[in-house]
Amino acid sequence: WREENLPEGQPSLQQSTNQACMVEDILDENLLQSALDLRLGRRFIFQQDNNPKHTAKISKEWLQDNSVNVLEWPSQSPDLNPIEHLWRDLKMAVYRRFPSNLMELERCCKEEWAKLAKDRCAKLVASYSTRLEAGIAAKGASTKY
Repeated sequence: WREENLPEGQPSLQQSTNQACMVEDILDENLLQSALDLRLGRRFIFQQDNNPKHTAKISKEWLQDNSVNVLEWPSQSPDLNPIEHLWRDLKMAVYRRFPSNLMELERCCKEEWAKLAKDRCAKLVASYSTRLEAGIAAKGASTKY
């Protein structure tokens, strides 16, 4: 496929490769350090969706090379990750501020992220097992979450 033949919104191979490399950099710079900061040691299971950049060979190899346990996630399943609710909250808060350029967008994102209520995060994490059970009961179909 040539890039001009791709369906609208479909990333090119170069874009997909760049995104996978970015994910590897993010994992490298954040995941293990966050586990240490949270005093999890190696007692954690990493959850991510089946976005192509997450399932790219380079991402899978990084996780394997760093002995990270990854939660198996079926394709085409609802995204029950608590972070998705926080991303929505962040997007709505930033949208209301109408940033007019990239620097302003970055500043707004950081400011609004800092304002997200800690108890909202805690409730989302606490409800995770309930959401997973609902997903299993629905056999991968939509849930109220």
